[in-house]
Amino acid sequence: MTLFSITNYFLEHWLEIAGVVTTLLGIGLTTWRKLACWPVVLVSDIIYLIVFYRARLFSDALLQISFLAFTFYGWWYWWRGVREDGEVRVVRLGFSAMFTGIVAGIIGSILLGAWMKHIGAALPYIDASLASYSLVASWWAARKHIANWWLWIAVDVVYIGEYIYKNLWPTAILYAVLVVLAVLGLLLWRRAAQQSEASQIAA
Repeated sequence: MTLFSITNYFLEHWLEIAGVVTTLLGIGLTTWRKLACWPVVLVSDIIYLIVFYRARLFSDALLQISFLAFTFYGWWYWWRGVREDGEVRVVRLGFSAMFTGIVAGIIGSILLGAWMKHIGAALPYIDASLASYSLVASWWAARKHIANWWLWIAVDVVYIGEYIYKNLWPTAILYAVLVVLAVLGLLLWRRAAQQSEASQIAA
């Protein structure tokens, strides 16, 4: 691979690469429970809205629009937690909330998949299922539930295969890294929850 071909690749895929960079930065900041994660995530949402639309992954493009709403909500919700508690607390997910999230993901997968098939989207039902459960994971993340990381790990692993199939290699590599970051986020958030519970018991 020559310098010219590398340069040409970056020029052709600069937007996708920018999406990779901002997504990694946003997830990294989320992993460490930094409030600054939300404006960075906002930028990555907008970039990938364009990338996925161009690739005819319409469920993913629609997902980015939904992500914008979750991003603003999460930004406000975390900011309120920092203002009131001095830190972004971690919350465990109850059974009823978990059951509701799983059922919502199933319903969303079926309805969105049928719509995507009707309009000629690529991989309609797989992409719709991933989009639906990404919304569930985003809601759990915005609500500061540890379980969001478990769901992100499962979703991101499947996304890797989808993006390889669609020849979106930078994004496939990104999602492989996101799996690692999700595992790290799970460990860090679990530790934070344990510390918070220990402090409450001691108090």
